[in-house]
Amino acid sequence: MTTGPTVERLLTVDRIAAGYKRSAVIRDVSLHVDAGEVVALLGPNGAGKTTTLLTISALLPLMAGSIELFGKRLASQSPHELARAGLAHVPEDRALFFDLTVREHLRIAAKQGNSHPDVAFDSFPTLARLSKRRAGLLSGGEQQMLALGRALVLKPKLLIVDEMSMGLAPVIVEQLLPSLRSIADERGCGVLMVEQHVHLALEVADRAYVLSHGDLVLEGNAADLRDDSALLESSYLGVAAVD
Repeated sequence: MTTGPTVERLLTVDRIAAGYKRSAVIRDVSLHVDAGEVVALLGPNGAGKTTTLLTISALLPLMAGSIELFGKRLASQSPHELARAGLAHVPEDRALFFDLTVREHLRIAAKQGNSHPDVAFDSFPTLARLSKRRAGLLSGGEQQMLALGRALVLKPKLLIVDEMSMGLAPVIVEQLLPSLRSIADERGCGVLMVEQHVHLALEVADRAYVLSHGDLVLEGNAADLRDDSALLESSYLGVAAVD
């Protein structure tokens, strides 16, 4: 009997609780991400999606449960240590410096990642012609390309993207979301994304989890969830149970 190739498990989140000022926002949340796959974390506003991402990136402390990243259980590591280990986090506000040019953003990331600024242009060629433009003068879609490109220059093993479509027109979202699929396929890194455009996210994702009121209420293959709209809609109301 032959077996398939071994897939590297990049992230294992096991029954975590986290929140703010000792008040838990998420409870008993478990998920995982493997190398080369795109995983969507979905749910209505206030469900705890961003809290989950911030906890994985050590920007919020764990209240319960455990997180294993790249084969090592997280304890007291700082966000900077996780970044050096291969975790790149693109927050919903993109965290750009408006007075710096595209090229300057990429050069700073290249020094951190021992890489080259032009790595970003492979996935986002538009950035090459905008290299001398300040970030504050870019459109929303161009700023998002820069935020993603800067993350790629860090050569991540795991890329976390929070609400890539925030403030963008739907047509721009349709153009940008597939880039996450390409990044996973071509670079072999895992991608964990939070996205409000649910059906577009399920078009590019391999698997998905749904949070509602801080609890994990649904998980499954993206294609199956995309085809079962009734189950997906009910999960957003917090009435669907995890199989």
